[in-house]
Amino acid sequence: MTAISTIKNLGPAMEKEFNAAGIMTAEQLREMGADEAYKCLLENGTRPHFIGYYVLHMALQGRPWNDCKGEEKKALRKTFDEMKAGSFNAGKSELDQFMDRIGLIERR
Repeated sequence: MTAISTIKNLGPAMEKEFNAAGIMTAEQLREMGADEAYKCLLENGTRPHFIGYYVLHMALQGRPWNDCKGEEKKALRKTFDEMKAGSFNAGKSELDQFMDRIGLIERR
């Protein structure tokens, strides 16, 4: 079993976040895929961050973190926003979800 931090672009901080969410190895992370793994992070309380999301996608494809551009980046942003709304905002009122989307709710 290989440590998550052995995957290029995923360092010790990301490894710690994944481990806290129950994802312990690089093999387990690869098997889950970026979307399912990121959902686990959100469900475990990790604050959503688009750059972290697309870096994870690039890392699992063996690509540089800054290789995500254009239409690919737009498509990932759409998926990220949907994922964030479904997981991160769960339990919030519709008004609070809207305020969160436009940046009016203070993050903890």
